[in-house]
Amino acid sequence: MLDESLLDAPETLADADRRGLLRGAAEAGARVRTAARHATEAGVGELRPDGRPRAVLIAGPGAAATQAADLLGTLAGGGSPVTRLAPTGVASAAGALRWELPGWAGSVDLLLIATPDGTEPSLALLAEQGYRRGCTVVAVAPARTPLAASVEGAHGLFIPMATAPYDHDEPLAGAAPGVLWALLTPLLALLDRVGLLTAPPDALEAAADRLDRIAERCGPAIATYGNPAKTLAAELADALPVIWTEGLAAGPAGRRFAAGLAELSGVPAVVAELPEALAVHSALLAGPLAASADPDDFFRDRVDEAPALHARVVLLRDRPLGGVTAAPAARDLALSHDTPISELEPEPGGEIETLAELIAVTDFAAVYLALASGA
Repeated sequence: MLDESLLDAPETLADADRRGLLRGAAEAGARVRTAARHATEAGVGELRPDGRPRAVLIAGPGAAATQAADLLGTLAGGGSPVTRLAPTGVASAAGALRWELPGWAGSVDLLLIATPDGTEPSLALLAEQGYRRGCTVVAVAPARTPLAASVEGAHGLFIPMATAPYDHDEPLAGAAPGVLWALLTPLLALLDRVGLLTAPPDALEAAADRLDRIAERCGPAIATYGNPAKTLAAELADALPVIWTEGLAAGPAGRRFAAGLAELSGVPAVVAELPEALAVHSALLAGPLAASADPDDFFRDRVDEAPALHARVVLLRDRPLGGVTAAPAARDLALSHDTPISELEPEPGGEIETLAELIAVTDFAAVYLALASGA
């Protein structure tokens, strides 16, 4: 159950934030700037690539690596396929995970390793395997970790991860706001240099500025009625989020939001892109989760019995291709089943800038939902 009164109690929120999630969300812009500086100091801007790689392979644990691969693949488009190397193992622990290169990987491929840990033995072995195969190896991880030594020994490029002092207080959640930007920013700078996407220094600075502005709008001191992230968190209380996305940046932002809700607050969510979402989730909205499917029972004990779980559509929109939008049809479908709908649309800007806004607002919302529900 969500304690909505907690949303407007900044000091209580801060006390409940043992994992530093609000700080990570508030400092996302600073992380981008620090990570970009680390990439420059590591020599990314001085690289002289011979051409685009045949494929980009990304390895790393948890949600951050998965979402970095999703974001980079979306932004790169068809330039080179971006593939995440999924780990195997008996547990989700540093010593238990295993990564392997596909048999076809070789000298024309780029291997990226992104991890907020850096102690995973298999990632160090993967860097060595990539070197033997002739892959170009680049890693982003905390400095002075075993992975850093392995990548440097394999003649790869190591970029220190932008960390904060409080990162070491609690184990980092893969969906934590600061982690994504610390890992993603150097990779954006690298792939810009390689020519797979457009992320020049001024675009990264614009994204950092946008993240700062969202932190001001969505910070804990801003009351719920004027805070889009707190408002969204309150709207999702006791609801099943049905996340629909439209536009280039909205897709990976929606998938990250769903993953963050699950990892940070234990809230399940479903996500799909428009216009396919209209068919994929039509039966869901018409079923028992629809608001009209289970009208309020007059005899229900409102003290001891929790309210029934109902769907709520969250529509994340960016600029749709060709200006054609399925948003009106999405609203009609939701309202025809008495399903409430929340909408987020970024202010105009570049691809990375608008992506940053969608991620920032939904990151804050996921954090508020986690803290106010005691997760």
